[in-house]
Amino acid sequence: MMYPGFNTEKLAESKAFYTQHFGFEVIFEDSWFVLLKRGDYELGFMQPGLPQQNPLFQPAFGGGSWLAFETDDAHREYERLQQAGVPIVAEIKDESWGDRHFVVKDPNGIGVDIYQRIEVAAS
Repeated sequence: MMYPGFNTEKLAESKAFYTQHFGFEVIFEDSWFVLLKRGDYELGFMQPGLPQQNPLFQPAFGGGSWLAFETDDAHREYERLQQAGVPIVAEIKDESWGDRHFVVKDPNGIGVDIYQRIEVAAS
């Protein structure tokens, strides 16, 4: 098992975002850490700067990461998240490499790419 983890002061906001909008369940929660699960996938959020952490794990999230969730209907997900008021940072579009996708932003500024596999465009 492997899962991504992000250091953030926004534990409650992160938990709410992923449980409300993407169907994750809380499998562990404490004042300093929350671990979420959806199917076979887990996602962790940890408070930064804790003295018991290895120094490598102490800094807060600094950007440059993204998550991608596959769906069978990107248009339906786009409408659902738009109606829920989730910030959409890239509008839905079809890509020549075979994705229909759009991007939202979580409370930490992490990009979440919602994609649907489609036929590759003819060249």
